[in-house]
Amino acid sequence: MTAPFRLRQGRTPLIISMPHVGHEIPEDQQHRYVPRALASEDTDWHLEQLYGAIAEELGASLIVPRYSRYLIDLNRPPEDTPMYPGASNTELCPTRFFTGEPLYQDGQAPDEAEKDRRRQRYWLPYHRALTAEMNRVKSLYGHALLFDAHSIRSELPWLFEGKLPDLNLGTAEGRSCDPAITQSLGAVQAAQQDYTQVVNGRFKGGFITRHYGQPANGWHAVQLEMCQSCYMNETAPYAYEPALAARVQPLLRELLSTYLQWKPAA
Repeated sequence: MTAPFRLRQGRTPLIISMPHVGHEIPEDQQHRYVPRALASEDTDWHLEQLYGAIAEELGASLIVPRYSRYLIDLNRPPEDTPMYPGASNTELCPTRFFTGEPLYQDGQAPDEAEKDRRRQRYWLPYHRALTAEMNRVKSLYGHALLFDAHSIRSELPWLFEGKLPDLNLGTAEGRSCDPAITQSLGAVQAAQQDYTQVVNGRFKGGFITRHYGQPANGWHAVQLEMCQSCYMNETAPYAYEPALAARVQPLLRELLSTYLQWKPAA
């Protein structure tokens, strides 16, 4: 059976997770979905291409799933509690597009048994691998630095009002990493004028950032939710735009390099 993710181990404390870049839906599940869903439009498109050379240069580990978030969302808690109470939320096994319409044919949404099967088959292996990689990195360097990379359309009224800032850094209100990390990465964002930015705004970090952000244990985690307009066309067929990407990549390199430079206090 094909593994549901790929893991490339790096040579530094930095680990980059891209939980929403997968876009496949298994053949035995495709009949459940409305035809529109099979295109996996809410994928975090092209992030591997955007970050790939930077990750290699910095010696980062990289973990990348194969399957779409429409099958199961790797950045949601296994018990499926809402990440943002009071706002529109997508579930562990999402039932709606980011625009609010149903993903599934009538009567075809997964029941509890199917949700548990997906949890066991797809969610748990990813998180077991990520946990093992965090432990491996910490054993080598004394700490692990997780960077959870995401992208999203800049305007999605069902999820948030208005236009999202270009760069949305989340550290679970500062709880998921050493305070100096939030401060230094926030300063990098604030020092440039090409992109709008916010720290711990609408997106404060999902399950991955909140769960793996354990500063007392030497595990630090941050999430960057970036508008797709920074590097690609936000409408189908969601083309990668090399000129836009080349413009934002130096800033991404600076953010990741700054993160990697952090050291615990002696």
